[in-house]
Amino acid sequence: GTMCLTEPHCGTDLGMLRTKAEPQADGSYKVSGTKIFISAGEHDMADNIVHIVLARLPDAPQGTKGISLFIVPKFLPNAEGGVGERNGVTCGSLEHKMGIHGNATCVMNFDGATGFLIGPPNKGLNCMFTFMNTARLGTALQGLAHAEIGFQGGIKYARERLQMRSLTGPKAPEKAADPIIVHPDVRRMLLTMKAFAEGNRAMLYFAAKQVDITQRSQDEEQRKAADAMLAFLTPIAKAFMTEVGFESANHGVQIYGGHGFIAEWGMEQNVRDSRISCLYEGTTGIQALDLLGRKVLMTQGEALKGFTKVVHKFCQANEGNEAVKQFVEPLAKLNKEWGDLTMKVGMVAMKNREEVGAASVDYLMYCGYACLAYFWADMARLASEKIAAGEDTDGFYTAKVQTARFYFQRILPRTRTHVEAMLSGADNLMDMDEAHFELAY
Repeated sequence: GTMCLTEPHCGTDLGMLRTKAEPQADGSYKVSGTKIFISAGEHDMADNIVHIVLARLPDAPQGTKGISLFIVPKFLPNAEGGVGERNGVTCGSLEHKMGIHGNATCVMNFDGATGFLIGPPNKGLNCMFTFMNTARLGTALQGLAHAEIGFQGGIKYARERLQMRSLTGPKAPEKAADPIIVHPDVRRMLLTMKAFAEGNRAMLYFAAKQVDITQRSQDEEQRKAADAMLAFLTPIAKAFMTEVGFESANHGVQIYGGHGFIAEWGMEQNVRDSRISCLYEGTTGIQALDLLGRKVLMTQGEALKGFTKVVHKFCQANEGNEAVKQFVEPLAKLNKEWGDLTMKVGMVAMKNREEVGAASVDYLMYCGYACLAYFWADMARLASEKIAAGEDTDGFYTAKVQTARFYFQRILPRTRTHVEAMLSGADNLMDMDEAHFELAY
């Protein structure tokens, strides 16, 4: 099936959509309008395609409060419930895209197509968010996959490609040159991809656990807490994982050098395919506004506290653990700063709402790095216990601790830039007159 939201004139601002749904005597609706960017909108891999479509009823109020949700199948069901006659929905054209060429991204035309209302009238956006939040976690997984592809391709090439000698002397004297994995800058890129892939995998497993709790726990309070945690983590997972997934895909190309730019190696495809993940299912900017504006500030910080309490308890439990002291101490400091920073942004936002938009992306990225700091600290704790118990026979747990150290010392300091940027305020963004943007050209 598909999710048909976007129209040529409206993407993020769905309150502007024009697709109409006219009620019929038999309880169905005639849906008319055009939707764009519809993934798998037309194909022959299934007997039928079910389109989930946002449209307006004739008496609907303006804006997002007047949107309803409809099922519009490619083929209408027959009397036996099987595939019947063709419905009035067709693919107008295929988009020619930068990447994801294996996906037919379509312009879909609905010409009086028969549809069926899902949920209450004018509550379509509420219903659609059930789909969208699931899709956003799926897109987060895509970001993780691009980091993993970059790493797997990069590590293989770095072990095989011979170029120059190590700065401290030959490491493979029997060969014409050393493999490039001996060079610090190549290791920087490999470890960046490794830290993001493994750290984000831990965060996604944690999010998946919250999904399981919301669906299967018999404890209502536990379900509510997991749902709140999931609401907080979803925009972070979607935006942060895709941004660093794109970064990692670029590192994969860089390790290959000129060969990374050539199609036959597959690394350039990873970059092209990864770029969409920062755009669809809500851009990074939209996820950031959702996180800071709706999830954090509108709950007066309660959404954030659910996660920072988990981090606080972890730091307390490991306060005297010398094996992970190098991780727990900076994590505890970061966790306190997280709350203080949120309060500062919230205070200035009360005076000027532009401050939310100005700080939001930096705030989201800060949250992403902070989340990964917790997951890496926890992985380092378990790895240290395994090492102490003599269970690290192949170096797996040692590598975990070493990657955690790399993350804390080389990646986590990025939060300093985000703090400075978000606290600099909105004026440096909003003061310039629109007409002055082009004056340097």
